[in-house]
Amino acid sequence: MSSADARAQDLSVLVQQALARRDLAAAARAIAAAEAQAPRDLSVKLQKAMVRRAGGDLAGALAALDEALEIDPYDFMALLSKGAVVERLSGERAAAPIYRDALKIAPPPDRLPPQLRVPAERAEAVVARASDELEAFLRERTAALGAESAGEGRRRFDEAVRIFSGKTRAYNQEPLLLHYPRLPAIPFYDRALFPWLGELEAATEVIRGELEGVLAAASDDFAPYIAYEKGAPVNQWAELNHSRRWSSYFLWKDGARQEAACARCPRTSELIAALPMAEQPGFAPTAMFSALEARTRIPPHTGSTNVRLLVHLPLILPGPAAFRVGNETRPWRIGEAWVFDDTIEHEAWNDADQLRVILIFDIWNPFLDEGERAMVSALLRARSDFFAGRPAGDAGAIA
Repeated sequence: MSSADARAQDLSVLVQQALARRDLAAAARAIAAAEAQAPRDLSVKLQKAMVRRAGGDLAGALAALDEALEIDPYDFMALLSKGAVVERLSGERAAAPIYRDALKIAPPPDRLPPQLRVPAERAEAVVARASDELEAFLRERTAALGAESAGEGRRRFDEAVRIFSGKTRAYNQEPLLLHYPRLPAIPFYDRALFPWLGELEAATEVIRGELEGVLAAASDDFAPYIAYEKGAPVNQWAELNHSRRWSSYFLWKDGARQEAACARCPRTSELIAALPMAEQPGFAPTAMFSALEARTRIPPHTGSTNVRLLVHLPLILPGPAAFRVGNETRPWRIGEAWVFDDTIEHEAWNDADQLRVILIFDIWNPFLDEGERAMVSALLRARSDFFAGRPAGDAGAIA
């Protein structure tokens, strides 16, 4: 530490002592001396703001905080303090954007200094109120136009209002493996794109009958869906890793048909095989019965690639259970299937007291033409061959 920095630190102590005895004049003199010693010291700027605020000079405090933020625009204390000063000067609406920025860089709750917990909670409350008021204002201002749009267009607009007002976030595609450009980020796809959904739904009882046969004769073949190797980072999957609370019985797995399972479920496998399953050797198709135990939640996550979509068909629903994709949450209903983009953050929960089971399988994204599908399959296979050390010229590798 340089002598100038040491001198500034000593002066900082004098400032604290002067504030403790409410001697604002002495505190101001010490601050001036500290600034002369260390004109770019962030802590000195924060103390200057504190002294000016204690003296009722809110404009001066705001100027000092702006000086601090010029040194470090991402200092949480400076942003939080600026929000508080702006709130006193101009009200909650003016402070809300500043508080929002501060909360974005706030430490986790368990690492937040005790003296900042109340100010942080105040910031959260102001941001929430401003978002509520802004949403109400936007809806009132645009209400007269509502009759001009309905259906999907209206739902998109309503979601835009929630995002614009800060009530929720925008969810985009976040594939873990392959992001294919220019495909729309649609949480739940329009049924009209999948004319075969009605046939699938009509077979619900048949499929459920075969599922019940598996549960009766081969329930031990349901394996934990999450199964990370020892030492791998499990992140949000710690509770479900190697747990039968979320288990699966595969009919197809990573592109390979599971012959024994399909033999137990011949009608189901025949029906699925006739649909536009995503043929991606080594990756897809995958089709399975997905079982979620009572009072179990699957945490938010995203899938591997937007070149394929997932189909859900509920088969056993003992009570309340639901599913969220992005900003849209839907309850499952027996006999009602849906198609969704799993590269958009999604989660599921079973609040019932018994097992919930659905059929899941993947299909090609309908916005890919036949040529693209072939090229994507070759692309994914080529990636596998690259990491396996196979030569690029091995034509058989992508046949």
